[in-house]
Amino acid sequence: MDTLELSELDMADPAVVRAAARHFAAALAESPQYKAFEQAAERFRRDHSAQQALQAYQEKQNAWRALIMLNALSLEQQSELESLQKAFVSHPLVQEYLKAQMDFASLCQTLGDVISESIGLNYAAACGVSCCG
Repeated sequence: MDTLELSELDMADPAVVRAAARHFAAALAESPQYKAFEQAAERFRRDHSAQQALQAYQEKQNAWRALIMLNALSLEQQSELESLQKAFVSHPLVQEYLKAQMDFASLCQTLGDVISESIGLNYAAACGVSCCG
């Protein structure tokens, strides 16, 4: 099997790649989806009741982590955890944040598909984490 040496590959100048990446990031940061995500995240971070709901859920989840992993929660514990989760995800600012996050993720997926098509390589798969890190 022939292996290509890095020097044999047709590579763009690193400065050109960095400039293109900066331009891409700047354009992405100006997208309505990113701006909506940033605004929703800021409102979520600043809302005391949303933060309390998150903290209550996370504290109980962390306290019962071993039981959760062993699928050993009692019905009462399951009910309490589900109730805390429901209280968190039903909070209006959490719903706004999650929707904005999904919209931005969808944009990023679309952009990844465009990059993949333009370079003839599955960009997301090529950049994904392997079993070895």
